[in-house]
Amino acid sequence: QVQLVESGGGLVQAGGSLRLSCAASGTIVRLNAMGWYQQAPGKERELVATISSDGRTNYGNSVKGRFTISMGNAKNTVSLEMNSLKPEDTAVYYCNADIYTGWRTSEYWGQGTQVTVSS
Repeated sequence: QVQLVESGGGLVQAGGSLRLSCAASGTIVRLNAMGWYQQAPGKERELVATISSDGRTNYGNSVKGRFTISMGNAKNTVSLEMNSLKPEDTAVYYCNADIYTGWRTSEYWGQGTQVTVSS
C-alpha cells in the first residue's frame, strides 16, 4: 500500500505565497514522478506541475513563472512553492505520484489540501 500525505494549504491574500508539501510512504520500489493538480468548485481537476525522477518538470500554463515544483530533501517527498498567488488559484490541491511497488506501476492520489486566495 502507498499513501500520500499533503500539508501546507491555507488562506492567503492575493500576491502572497504558500508552500505545499507531499510525502509518499509505503511499499515504494521506484518513484517515477510526483506532481500537483488543482480542482476548483465545479471544475475538472487540472495539472499544476509535475516532476520526474530525473528532475524534468512540467507546468500548467496558468502557473508558469509563479509556481516551482521540486523534490524534497527527504526521500519520496515533493514540494510546490506558490508565489504571486491569485484568487483564481483557489482550489483543492492534490498530490499525485506514479510509483512502482515491486509488482506493478500505479498512480496514487493524496486526499487534497485547500488553498484559498482572498482578493
